[in-house]
Amino acid sequence: MRPETPVPGHPSSLARRLTRPVTVGAVRLGGGAPVSVQSMTKCLTTDVEAVLRQIAAVTEAGADFVRLAIPDMAAVDAFAEIKRSSPLPLVADVHFDHRLAIAAADAGADKLRINPGNIGGREHLGAVAEAAKARGIPIRVGVNAGSLERDLAEAHAGATPEALCESALRNVALLEEVGFADIVVSIKASDVPRTVAANRLFAQRSDVPLHLGITEAGFGMAGVVGSAIGLGVLLHEGIGDTIRVSLTEPPEREVEVGIEVLKALGLRGGVRLVSCPTCGRCKVDLRPVAEAVREGLHDLDTDLTVAVMGCEVNGPGEAREADIGIASGAGKAVLFVGGERRQTVPIERAAETLLAEARRLASVGGASAPTARG
Repeated sequence: MRPETPVPGHPSSLARRLTRPVTVGAVRLGGGAPVSVQSMTKCLTTDVEAVLRQIAAVTEAGADFVRLAIPDMAAVDAFAEIKRSSPLPLVADVHFDHRLAIAAADAGADKLRINPGNIGGREHLGAVAEAAKARGIPIRVGVNAGSLERDLAEAHAGATPEALCESALRNVALLEEVGFADIVVSIKASDVPRTVAANRLFAQRSDVPLHLGITEAGFGMAGVVGSAIGLGVLLHEGIGDTIRVSLTEPPEREVEVGIEVLKALGLRGGVRLVSCPTCGRCKVDLRPVAEAVREGLHDLDTDLTVAVMGCEVNGPGEAREADIGIASGAGKAVLFVGGERRQTVPIERAAETLLAEARRLASVGGASAPTARG
């Protein structure tokens, strides 16, 4: 394993693997920078208005940059137009034709995503690397279990973790041989165990930053759970510099899930809602309260832990531990701020009281509860 560096303010168990830094637009990736979140537009790149709507949606959700498919020159022309209006750095995703990658770099791409194995050999790869170097943009090497080189699949009897890692190392070496070092690698499979194992192997043998994801993770809950487990395991081990949650859903949903994964691990700040699951001891209808609080906190840009609790067992303790929280009883809710009991209100006013206090804390510069004090 390469040297690790602790991230200030993060749990010591999440010391990060030290990787070489690259930049994607204004976003620093690797080198100890915060883990970034990305997504990919899901409409034809030539539909400029639709693409810009999706970019606006992922921007609102908190994405750091976004990737666009570039299957032909018409997409390159649209990419140039989109770039002029995009608030986020743009990554051009190119396969098979090295000329498209060079044209996308000329059109303003902040990063290229290619597969050296299908870009047309060393000469074409060198031309893409020269174009990227001239414009100061990185290249992501993408290795997927579904498109592994035939010789590696035969040598390893399939797309094993060892085969995927060897493919990534080989492709990095190809780029380095043509004098290009601003590289990012992704190693993905559609199942968690292979993805985790392959990325662990690569992290032991290279300082190239890693883009994490479970490819074709699927719909709804299954996709969310698979992605959260796979990304969470690796991130908790200090592996990973940027993430994409791949879901058969709108791109902003991918960003929302990714951010929640980072927040759960303490790798990204923001509002964290602790909400009671409820049981037979709960004497109020807590779900509407929790939903109202969640919606009301959506646009609050501050580091804050908020608790919405439903009974006397864990409620007061969780509310005291949070920056701000309520512990509910029969028809009432007790408000705690900074670990101190402040007031008791009817349950009907619990959400509005909690939200008003949360906004007040945000307006004066953040939380004052035990979690914020250390």
